[in-house]
This record gives sequence, structure tokens and C-alpha cells, in this order.
Amino acid sequence: MITYRQLWRADPAAWQRAAYGWRRRQPAVERRAAEVAGAAGALRAGWSGPAASAADTRLAGLGDRLDAVGPALCVVDQILSRYAEQLARAKAVLADWVATAGALGLSIDRDGRVGVDPAVTRPDGPTLAGARRVAAGVADALALATEADVDAARQLDAAATAASQGWPARPPATRPPPSALPATVRAWWAGLDDAQRRWLIRHEPARVGRWDGLPAAVRDQANRLLLGRQRAALLAERAALLDSTDPTAVPRLRRLDRLIAGLATVDDRLASPAGPRAYLLALDGGAGRAGDPSAPASTGRVILALGDPDQARRVLTHVPGMGSGLDRVGGELVRTEQVLRRCQQLAPQESTAAVLWLDYPAPAFVDEAASTAPARAGAADLRRFQDGLGVNRDGDPGGLTVLGHSYGSLVVGTAAQAPGLAADNLIFVGSPGVGVDRVDELAVPADRVWATTADNDVIRRATWPQLWPGDRLWHGEDPSGEDFGARVFTGDASGHLGYWAGDNPALDSMARIVLGADHPAGSRPGTGAAVTPR
Repeated sequence: MITYRQLWRADPAAWQRAAYGWRRRQPAVERRAAEVAGAAGALRAGWSGPAASAADTRLAGLGDRLDAVGPALCVVDQILSRYAEQLARAKAVLADWVATAGALGLSIDRDGRVGVDPAVTRPDGPTLAGARRVAAGVADALALATEADVDAARQLDAAATAASQGWPARPPATRPPPSALPATVRAWWAGLDDAQRRWLIRHEPARVGRWDGLPAAVRDQANRLLLGRQRAALLAERAALLDSTDPTAVPRLRRLDRLIAGLATVDDRLASPAGPRAYLLALDGGAGRAGDPSAPASTGRVILALGDPDQARRVLTHVPGMGSGLDRVGGELVRTEQVLRRCQQLAPQESTAAVLWLDYPAPAFVDEAASTAPARAGAADLRRFQDGLGVNRDGDPGGLTVLGHSYGSLVVGTAAQAPGLAADNLIFVGSPGVGVDRVDELAVPADRVWATTADNDVIRRATWPQLWPGDRLWHGEDPSGEDFGARVFTGDASGHLGYWAGDNPALDSMARIVLGADHPAGSRPGTGAAVTPR
């Protein structure tokens, strides 16, 4: 059992730094693996005979070992990062009870014993019930820290055992079909042993990285292996275009440069020692299409979680709107993290994660945003992704919030029209309409649907007055209007992207909804946003 003194002195940041130490070694291992592969190829091209065959075998074995190191480093990084976050929450719980003890005229000694503080004089005096409540709270904090400590030690032991048991083993040839439900994929994965799972991560990362229903930690390991390969493919396309005399080469190069920059942004966030650890749940860099003039313009796709969504009690899925894609991932990532940080400020003892879901063909221009086709294409994938979150939540399927901004709100609204969307709350921000005219046309309880649109948001101009009387939006009634029936919270007049500004009351409301508050208004005097039940 972790003691009061140990928890009070514990430094979660030190464990985050340790996780970062493992994380930052992955690029060096990847470079060495590429160097070995290049050397093997060069030898193969200019050397033959028994000695060449023996050397090739040795180099192949070395390459296999290096390929296995990357996922192993990733596993240790995940374990230590998760432990640091759990330890920070336990310390936050303890700090809350220490503050409560002080307010009640109680003290806590170095061994965690609760007693009367002789330096505090109160007319009513501290009560026995108050002392018992504080003691129980302190015990809860210590139990939370102990559980995290035992779990991290067990996982590290398992990782060390797996590394000592030899190389991955090929699994049976059967794979779930692409149409398999996330629950089916999860059950199939559970039937494999650790060696078979490691083989799939190494040899089929593109498949593993996209499978809804697999744990976030597994998808993260697979997709991190893919990132370098996708960057190399884009750089190769760019190099091939540099000497081209084709008149379409210049715009294609610009598109490739934006995608390469987007990958760099993702890579930087994955490697960052600051903030919640990022989990790469899907990645499509657009290689093979971005530089092809006959292919549709590719903006790339990515799903990036901040914090482990399988372990968090509250999870936000952020679905952005028009113009979003891997090539513009930076701004959307900032907005996603803004809500998560506010959640952590409001409830540091709560376990939260946020997912940036950039996995649909978002319209690039206004005329494309008038169509529902991109939303229909994205809705099915969003439902499947949310189902995957639901089946991996350690027995707690609740606590899922889906937020759609701008055209993304139409994607969310389309996904929510049929029963079964794994979401406890829907939030529509700056919406051009969500595909229905009333909240009761969505298969989500009306009191769990929230909306806001600032008075000066340009989205209010997305109307069809020539077709309908009044100011009906492109894709239905305004969800923040009185006729729709959602619960409306205030967003200051700060434009289409201003809802995430630190001083906008909408940011507090979004965070409080994610945290499960029924009435965010007034829960934090001076900063809580006005929430009106319709």
C-alpha cells in the first residue's frame, strides 16, 4: 500500500519524463533499421555466393530484431505515461481532501492520520463525522495510487516477459473482414496470444492500425510504425515531381508539402514530453493520391487521441468541419486540446481524454459544404469508431461525448439519426444544420443534446431564403434555435473559431458537458456559461 507520505512526495512529472526517455529512442531505432535494410540491399545487389547468403541472413536477423524494438519501446512509454497520469489524479484527490480537512478545522499528519488542528478555532468545532469523511477520502486517494502502482508493475513485468520469450509468432490466417463489428474484432483479438499479437503489429500495421474494436494502445503501436513509411512515400512523390515539366506539378507539390507538414505536426505531438500522451489511432497521409492529377484532391486523414480513451472515464470525440484534414491538423489539434485542458482544470481528479477525429472527406469549399454527401460518408465511419471506443472501456460504456463543429455537426447529426450511436452527449457548435429539424428526430435523449452559435458566426449566413421562408440553414433548423429543442449554451460573439478561446464561456460549458454536468451554468462563478434547457 502506498503511504500518505509517499503519495504526497510523488512526482508524476518524473514518470512522464521517464516515459519520454523511452519514446524519444524510437526514431533512432527506426533509422538504424533503415540503415541495415539499405546495407543489406546494397550487398545483395553486388555480392553473391555462400558468404553473401550468410551475410544476408545475419543482416535480415538483425533487421528483425531492430523492427521488434520499436513496438517494445512504445509499450513501456504507454505504461509509464498512464502511470504518471493516474498518479497525478491520485495526488489531486489527496490535495482536495487536505483542503477539505483545513476548512473543517482538521489536520493530517505525515502518516495520514486525521485529527483536530489545534491552531484553528471554530465556534462549532470540527465534527467526528467530518473527520471520518476526510479519513475515508484520504484512504480513497491512497487506494487509487496503489492500484495504479500495482497495475503498472504488472504490465512492466508482462512486457519484460514478452521480450524474453522470443520473437513474434505468426497467427492463424483467418482475419475479421473489413465489415466486422468492433465487438467481433475485439473478441478475435482476445483469442490470440501475445506473440501472435506482436506479429500482427509488426507485419500488418496498416490493418491493425485501422481496426475499430482493438485497444487504443495496440492501434497506437501499429500506426507509429506507419508514420515514417507514409512520410517516406510522400517525400518520394515530391522528389519525382521536382524535375517534372507537367503544368500540374506546382499545385501537386504544394499539396504534398502541406501533407508532409501535417505529418510533421502529428509526429511532433506524438513525441512531445508535454501534456497528455498522444495515441495515434489512424493515419492516412494521402500517399499515392496527393501527387496524382487524376485522383481526387487528398487532404489526408488522422485520428489522434490525447490520453488513452480506453482508460479514461470521460472521452470527447471532436469532429471538425469544412477544410479540415491532415494538411490542416494543427489548429484542430489545438482546439481539441483546449477542451481537454479545461476539463483537467475544472476536475483534476477526473480521468479524461479527447480524440481528434479527422477521418472523413471534409468539404474543401463552400459549394461542397452545401452537399450532404461527405456527411453521409463520414457518419457510418464515426458510428463504427464510437462503437470501438465503447467495447474497449473496461466495463464502463458511458462517459462518451461527441462534438461536431461547423460541417462536422452535420456528420454527427447524421450519425445520430439511427439508434445505437455510442454517445451520451452530443454537442453542436457553429452548425449549418444537423440533418434534422427537431431534437426528437435524433436517437439521443433530448436533454443530452447541446448547441451554441455565436451571434456573429459566419455560419448564420448558410441559409436558403430563396427556398424556405425565414433563415433556415443549409442542413435544417439551427440546433441553437428555439424551435429545434436542444439545450443551448452561450458562445460569445467571437466568430466561427472563437468558441475555444480561453475567455469564451462556451469553452467552460463544453468541458462541463464532457465531465457530465447537467447544468454547467453557475458551477464556477464568473466563468460558467449560461445553459438553457429547452
